Amino acid sequence: MTADAPETTDPLWEELLADARSIAEEYREDGWDAVVLEPTAVSPVEQDERVGLDVTVSAAEYDIVAELVEAGEVTITAADVYYRPPAETGSDRRVALTVERDDAAETAIFVPLTYDLAACRSVFETALLEEELLTHVTTQSTDQWVSFSHDDPSLFLEESDVRAWGPDDE
Repeated sequence: MTADAPETTDPLWEELLADARSIAEEYREDGWDAVVLEPTAVSPVEQDERVGLDVTVSAAEYDIVAELVEAGEVTITAADVYYRPPAETGSDRRVALTVERDDAAETAIFVPLTYDLAACRSVFETALLEEELLTHVTTQSTDQWVSFSHDDPSLFLEESDVRAWGPDDE
């Protein structure tokens, strides 16, 4: 599947990035280490052990995340999801911000997301069924990634999407 580049001139994307920086600054004022990623692409992925959303960042940003998480300095134990409802234009474009946290180490990684529902439908259907959405921070020049798990995929969708795509209770 093709990568979905964030529309850097889109006011909604720019507002999301500004919000991420602002919230990160509040964390820093409270003594936390905060890393704000600026994705160059977000795309659905369904390959072998990697299903979810690929979040492509610069090599420098990836190295920071990989060093924190893979070196064992940080263990993500909690996450917050800030979802923004779609614009009144009826667009399938969605934006959300995840804050991946290690409360003990007082470290937070901010991951802004933008995604098209039509392109991501299969990923979200699977996530709702399995009750887990994975986001994979990666860079274009490597086959490595750092994954974050979210046990409530509905936080990334409208209620009507969840009703339409979620598993039947019957």
